[in-house]
Amino acid sequence: MTPRTSRWILWLGLALLAPVPILAFGSGRVPAGELATLALATLAVWATEGGAGVVPLIFLVFALHAAAALLVWWLLAGLATRALAGRSRPQRAVATLAALLAGVVVSQVFPIYRDPFRALPDAVSTPPDHASELPPDRAALPPPLPEPALPFARTESREPCAHFDPLRRPFWGDTHVHTALSFDAWGQGTRNTPRDAYRFARGEPVGIQPYDEAGRPLRTVQLRRPLDFAMVSDHAELLGEARICSTPGLAGHGSLVCRIARRWPMLGYGIVNSQMLDAADPVRYGFCGRDGERCREIARIPWREIQDAAEAAYDRSSACRFTSFVGFEWSGNPDSEMIHRNVVFRNEVAPQTLSNYIDDRTGANLWRWMEEACLDRPDRCDVLAIPHNSNLSNGRLYPLEDPDGGPLSAETARRRAQLEVLLEVTQHKGDSECRAFANDELCNFETLGFARMRESATPWQKTPPPPLSYAREILAEGLVQQARLGENPFRLGLVGATDTHLGTPGLADEDRFVGHAAGVASARLRIPALPDDVRFNPGGLQAVWAEENSRDALFAAMRRRETYGTSGPRMRVRLFGGWDLPDDLCERPDFAALGYARGVPMGGDLSDAPGREAGRAPALAIQALQDPGSRDARGTPLQRIQIVKIWEAGGRSHEQVFEAAGSPDNGADVDLASCTPTGPGFAQLCGVWRDPDFDPERGALYYARVVENPSCRWSTWVCNARGVDCSDPATFDDELEPCCDPEVPKTIQERAWTSPIWYTPPWAGAALSATP
Repeated sequence: MTPRTSRWILWLGLALLAPVPILAFGSGRVPAGELATLALATLAVWATEGGAGVVPLIFLVFALHAAAALLVWWLLAGLATRALAGRSRPQRAVATLAALLAGVVVSQVFPIYRDPFRALPDAVSTPPDHASELPPDRAALPPPLPEPALPFARTESREPCAHFDPLRRPFWGDTHVHTALSFDAWGQGTRNTPRDAYRFARGEPVGIQPYDEAGRPLRTVQLRRPLDFAMVSDHAELLGEARICSTPGLAGHGSLVCRIARRWPMLGYGIVNSQMLDAADPVRYGFCGRDGERCREIARIPWREIQDAAEAAYDRSSACRFTSFVGFEWSGNPDSEMIHRNVVFRNEVAPQTLSNYIDDRTGANLWRWMEEACLDRPDRCDVLAIPHNSNLSNGRLYPLEDPDGGPLSAETARRRAQLEVLLEVTQHKGDSECRAFANDELCNFETLGFARMRESATPWQKTPPPPLSYAREILAEGLVQQARLGENPFRLGLVGATDTHLGTPGLADEDRFVGHAAGVASARLRIPALPDDVRFNPGGLQAVWAEENSRDALFAAMRRRETYGTSGPRMRVRLFGGWDLPDDLCERPDFAALGYARGVPMGGDLSDAPGREAGRAPALAIQALQDPGSRDARGTPLQRIQIVKIWEAGGRSHEQVFEAAGSPDNGADVDLASCTPTGPGFAQLCGVWRDPDFDPERGALYYARVVENPSCRWSTWVCNARGVDCSDPATFDDELEPCCDPEVPKTIQERAWTSPIWYTPPWAGAALSATP
């Protein structure tokens, strides 16, 4: 073996072994090496942490790491070659091959070669078993007293609500809320806890980042109007890891990934997302112990905090002022394709440990956990899941296959329809109603132009969203599958939410948008000129028609899909469908009473149809009242109501949008300089619409879209407040440059989307009877 060959083989072997000392330095076992690692990292992030963003930051750190590794490898190989120069050729060969073999063994056996952030356990000695620190399970509340007159089952112990409306009224809420218990929110500086989030939902002010050296928030936010209900939905993934990284003294607190997350949260966010939440095959960090058990055990502590906060906020008195739901978010993100769900429990009965993407990987595994951990139990546990961000799922949130990879079966379709009854149609990360630039001018509303969340930071990878990325496509496919299987897997009601990572449920006003503390946009260290990526938005709200403001009543309404979502305003919207609804229903004082007596509300089905056999078209009665606004902000008048019809024919879906009330050409506008609305509008709209092309042999669905007059988008409010004059470059810097981007809309038309009303033809009636 020549010296040159020996040198190259030795170089390769040492290259494979190089992560061992490097990781020992990073773990804190070698103080001098730790200092060097931190010094290099400090150099890498000094200029980019608050400015250039996470993508160039990650590339810079990886480039420096690769350059340093190459240098170390080359020096080690050179020194080793020199040391062997005086040896015989057989000795050199043996030493060289031994180094190569050792490198191969290390690279294959130990995870350090694949992932430097989870390979070694932390240097801090493991403290006593923290299972003893877990709070005891809450004692079960007394069983509910029988109330036979209720239209829904009472599963909890509480006083009857003093305000009970048999014709139901809308309650406003947000079931997608993250607090400091979520790893990404904590890393972006959020300090609000679940208890703070519920205080905010009930109308109290809370502080948000940045905080000064004394821990005082530099900003305070408050809702103009309290919510009626809310649910903290912190990520089930990394609940234990977030607690370990944020709690001194716990084993793992001093690990490399925790140090990075605390010191450089943008870099930490990128590392954790790319290696944990965005990975198709995620593995727990080394400090989580064997098989990740320790992080799962620690996660029970914040999960109990979430449940305790919900119980403390829930008004069980007869006043029924506020309802809190126990829940969490299951955040699957394989290859950055969002298959997320918010999981809502009906009452205080919930499992002690949570399903999560790291352990369960697929939506089908989440369903199995919902069944085994809750629905199959003999007690009062009940649960449903609300998928969200289908727009960023790359079409994977609603697959047309069974869990085993085979074609979608009737059993899977039925199971899905029982467990996932709602779809979050709008939120911070874009609108998911329909595809932009489709044959519907109003579909280009807060619609993102990429298929996966990762592509928001890597525009060169941008791909168009594939089919089944939007609610309208998903609902339509449900009709096609019903014609094929006799079961509709996508019988989904519609809701809205914020996805706030500030612990501020319901903060969806355009003129008060302060960002969401998620992703790469951060206000941890300073108040940014633009509070968020200009492509994102404040999110929306969920409206639920129920008899009273209690968990049972609201959950029953969600289960029957009598819900609608808005992009933020609180329009009061009702939709009824029936075969003999009177044409003058809008003029009658008993609009709701007749709607329930002679038809079904949003979320219902028109399968039982007097006169259907004669081919009579069903009537849809839609009523909308303008958001009345608050003391300091008037609501925007309505412009129009549309009916969106989707039907199946010949194994394919079709859609058409009809004007049902109002005027699309009413001349309404907005003064961009002052954000003052101009032109006429409607305080109330109502109409009774009949399908002109109804076919009793074809499955169909109808939902209503209520549209306001134009108003200023959040970015316009911010740019005006910053004094941006696009004709004078001196009035804005790089951060405010999006204010003058012609691609960024200056105005929006806020809206509401009702849950559909389905028409099921006679041949599919048996399938409907098996679906709740």
